[in-house]
Amino acid sequence: MQKLINTIALLSGLVSLGVIGGGTYLYMNKDVMIENARTKVTEEITKTITEALPGMVNSAIPEMPSMTGGVVSESTQSPLPNVTGGAIPF
Repeated sequence: MQKLINTIALLSGLVSLGVIGGGTYLYMNKDVMIENARTKVTEEITKTITEALPGMVNSAIPEMPSMTGGVVSESTQSPLPNVTGGAIPF
């Protein structure tokens, strides 16, 4: 019975040392891990936006017309209305 209790105590100690060792490793390397994750996320976001951008630009730009209307001359139609009047009051 004593051997069983000693084995359990030894395994418990090993598990505790493993948890402490793993926690220490993570604490010491957390900045490097965070920076690596940030770099990977930035690369993926950049790749996704780059792939989606041509489709977004193409859908936002209207098609060029194949035919346009007639010429607008000054004698037939003025681009600005012919309005006369007083100044705008302050």
